Amino acid sequence: MVLDGLDGRIARLTNTTSQFGVEYDSLSDLIAFGLAPALMVFLWALEPLGRLGWLAAFLFMACGALRLARYNVQVGTLDGNFFNGLPIPAAAVMVSVTVLLFEHLDVPPEQFSTFLMVMIFALSFLMVSTIRYVSFKSLDYFRKKSFNSLVIGLLLLVVIAAKPHIMSFVFSFVYVVSGPVTFLARIVRRRTREENKAEPVSPESGMLTVLPRRETGRGIDGSDDEVGKSAGRRRDRT
Repeated sequence: MVLDGLDGRIARLTNTTSQFGVEYDSLSDLIAFGLAPALMVFLWALEPLGRLGWLAAFLFMACGALRLARYNVQVGTLDGNFFNGLPIPAAAVMVSVTVLLFEHLDVPPEQFSTFLMVMIFALSFLMVSTIRYVSFKSLDYFRKKSFNSLVIGLLLLVVIAAKPHIMSFVFSFVYVVSGPVTFLARIVRRRTREENKAEPVSPESGMLTVLPRRETGRGIDGSDDEVGKSAGRRRDRT
């Protein structure tokens, strides 16, 4: 995954980008992040499920291919700070760290085959969805950082080094669920704003209501209007 993030940067720095490189990179991503994790999780835990197991593995690879194809078509037209759908490297990392966590805890995967199959289906759906994920492409790692940023980075490295299997799973899981959580939060905020706009103004709100002036022969305060007063003054003169 680290090398996958570096190849594009190196190509842009050396001014060697090309359409052939984009397509070739997608092909290598499909093999490394689509075919390999699908085959690994099938042989590791999904094989006892039979047809459902290989269907889940095949769907993971197929959705990864569709995710890469859509990315190549939409590149340059979307906001570079976000991914449209779960990136296939993140889905592959989620599968890999799950395998590492189970092996570290010495948990037999056959007991959780159904759960793992549901996870593969969920990852496949997230890859082809339109849920936005943070891309971290705007981060400049070579720019001067503040002292607090350095301390936070060191703490993260210490935490990961202390429990690499567990913390890798936690960070990957947080990133995977961050997309749906943010998506639901935006829906709730939008509905709240729409409900606030649709609420009628109550009399208790303290706002004054301006009534239109009635077209009658009397003024607003109950006295004769100006036309009536002028007519009365003309009769008095005569």
